[in-house]
Amino acid sequence: MKAKLSKFNFELPKKQIAKYPTANRDESRLMVIHRDTGKIEHKIFKDLLGYFDDGDVMLFNNTKVFPARLYGKKEKTGAKIEVFLLRELNKEMRLWDVLVDPARKIRVGNKLYFKDNNGNDILVAEVVDNTTSRGRTIRFFYDGSDEGFYELISQLGQIPIPKYIGRNAEDIDTERYQTVYASEVGAVAAPTAGLHFSKELMKRLEIKGVNIGELTLHVGLGTFRSIDVEDLSKHKMEAEYFRIPEKTAEMVNKARQEMKRICAVGTTSMRTIESSITADGFLRPAEGWTNKFIFPPYDFGVANSMITNFHLPKTSLIVMICAFAGQELTMDAYEEAMKEKYRFFSYGDAMLII
Repeated sequence: MKAKLSKFNFELPKKQIAKYPTANRDESRLMVIHRDTGKIEHKIFKDLLGYFDDGDVMLFNNTKVFPARLYGKKEKTGAKIEVFLLRELNKEMRLWDVLVDPARKIRVGNKLYFKDNNGNDILVAEVVDNTTSRGRTIRFFYDGSDEGFYELISQLGQIPIPKYIGRNAEDIDTERYQTVYASEVGAVAAPTAGLHFSKELMKRLEIKGVNIGELTLHVGLGTFRSIDVEDLSKHKMEAEYFRIPEKTAEMVNKARQEMKRICAVGTTSMRTIESSITADGFLRPAEGWTNKFIFPPYDFGVANSMITNFHLPKTSLIVMICAFAGQELTMDAYEEAMKEKYRFFSYGDAMLII
């Protein structure tokens, strides 16, 4: 039986889209869903300590968001152009895949100028190719060191909070649209389930004996993009870089043999581990690119629990959650979340599925 996109739709009141994070990371609300009984509990995020014990494993995506949203001026006309950096294609040539807005004004051969706060041009780029309706490949003109180039990007760019939040980036987002354990630069969107973890909560998990496993998946915009085909088997995900260290794989496999709880923190962590499973169901250390798309029915091989936020309808994220928790239970939980005024999306509340 084919999985159909229309089954993963729901109507969300706009007032439940969180514009700002909670005052304290670990004090957002937490909905706990029991897959075996269908029971739903309402907690505070730091209460998740009560669901994990010594020897359990939590898997965290340590990707770090970089300031990917730049604003430049088009040569001659001076038109303001948003340039959203997606991925670096060639370090030596400074080639990048980007999205531009408004795209109709940007053609191959156009030059874009980026100014500092004093109005001085400090970086120039040229459009060298069209990739999609909004996508372009651009080449930055910069002859200095890699460190100097990335410092310029950090100076010019803004933290790319999602546009559905309905406001521009502010100072608070520099810290809060980043997990406390972020270390590997390369994401254009935060792995939002991890935003709820404070340093204190991480320490309390370690004291309790919960093993902290790190992996990397550099989140791209494709993860959050709406699906435009009704038959989910025809949807293609954009490839994203991932890495699973040997230490993490060993930790997970030991916990699996001991029948411990293995929790994927976020859909990106889940996609990462599901991209590197051996034939007998163990996690394999790996590095590469994945375009794994998980939709029902799907047999998950490693994690037996997960933490996630409340997602947009008709996206790969809500589809994956339905595959893990069951479609009926997931949709019941979302209906309950709307009734109980949970906060949705990147800065919203969280869900623990066990």
